[in-house]
Amino acid sequence: MIDATFWVAVSFVIFIGLLLYFNVPVKIKNVLNDSIKRIKIQIEDAEKLKDEANNLLSDSEKKLSNAKTEIKTMTNKANDDMEKLILKTNAEFHKIMENRKKGAEQRIAQMKQQAIKDIKAASVKISITSVENLLKNSVDKNKLDKIYQDSIEETKLALKQKSS
Repeated sequence: MIDATFWVAVSFVIFIGLLLYFNVPVKIKNVLNDSIKRIKIQIEDAEKLKDEANNLLSDSEKKLSNAKTEIKTMTNKANDDMEKLILKTNAEFHKIMENRKKGAEQRIAQMKQQAIKDIKAASVKISITSVENLLKNSVDKNKLDKIYQDSIEETKLALKQKSS
């Protein structure tokens, strides 16, 4: 009863025997264990990288949040500074305009006083000339000189009193 099945069974047993003799299952087990160890190491490295990435992400998010807060603070400070500067500039402008207005009013008052003095001087001169002409035409020379001298003296006194 030795047929082909018998020889297949015998060759199978020999094959298994050879595998056990050369420690192939142990070598396969070692190769698989080494592969498992490498895969575990790679998984651990990947988890470490993932943790580092998460840490970097959270740090970046914190920095971004801090930057947004700082930008908002800086913007608010800049707005406050700008408002203060506008108010200060506006106050300085009004002060300068008020000083210019006062200066112009003082110059106008001075010019007005000078104009009044000039008008008074001109009217006195005209009066004196008119009185001279009137006296020259109506009175003789001696009386005229005496009246002229008297009126000049009176005019000088009157001008001195008005000027004081």
